Amino acid sequence: MRDIYRINLSTSAISVNTNRVTQAATECQNRPLDSVYMVVWMDGIVFKVCDSGKVINKTIYLYVGQSTSGLKEVLGMWGRKNESSSFWMGVLKDLKARGVQDMLITCTDNLNGFTDTIRFVFPESTTQICVVHQIRNSCKYVVWKDKKAFASDMKNIYNAPTKDATASELTSFDEKWGMKYPYAIRSWRTNWDDLNSFFDFPVEIRKIIYTTNQIENLNGNIRKYTKTKLSFPSDDAVRKAVYLSIMEIEKKWTAPIWNWALVLNHYFFVSDSSSNS
Repeated sequence: MRDIYRINLSTSAISVNTNRVTQAATECQNRPLDSVYMVVWMDGIVFKVCDSGKVINKTIYLYVGQSTSGLKEVLGMWGRKNESSSFWMGVLKDLKARGVQDMLITCTDNLNGFTDTIRFVFPESTTQICVVHQIRNSCKYVVWKDKKAFASDMKNIYNAPTKDATASELTSFDEKWGMKYPYAIRSWRTNWDDLNSFFDFPVEIRKIIYTTNQIENLNGNIRKYTKTKLSFPSDDAVRKAVYLSIMEIEKKWTAPIWNWALVLNHYFFVSDSSSNS
């Protein structure tokens, strides 16, 4: 500061200013939320943080909600070294305490115990596991020379026009690759009910909810602000950096998604149909 900007600041003055960021982040984390969100995307971003003299990986979990006006907002961020059902339960109860009564659709990366916890806290919510993450996880078990053909055949599953068609494509996929890569196919079968939830919705909604790309884009933009830090000295330092990054990113979230009025009509049409049935 002194060499570049000719400004002299004491360590106490710097601490006072950075503590204001901590206070602002806390107020943002505790602010009231809308009662209903059309979609909530949930994912984590990993940082290297000093902890007890060691540099370890810690994850900041972020929730992005799309309101009934079509605008996105970050609902909160939570830090954790390990995933657990009790952790997710605390996060979801926090959202309820801040006013959230319903999340129509949730899109996650099938984090450990998370989907079941969502169903418990928000039983009316439709849970969708990110198809893109499922594809990546499946390809981990495929040798390099088969990956191109394997991935091409997987496209037929999630690009199918209807839920019946996608079930048929999965069967064909299983018949072709199941003997060679049983674990990759088994993961599709195990998560099938939550992987094909987006087929219950019109095409306009499907492309919004079948993947966590919305929040992955947020994570990528946060990386642009934090990439110069190889590691952070504390959990609080990470929290400040992520909060300040989000404040800058959200300045650009000023408009609803394209054709929002049409999409909103489809949301309520599907919700009414489910209620009547």
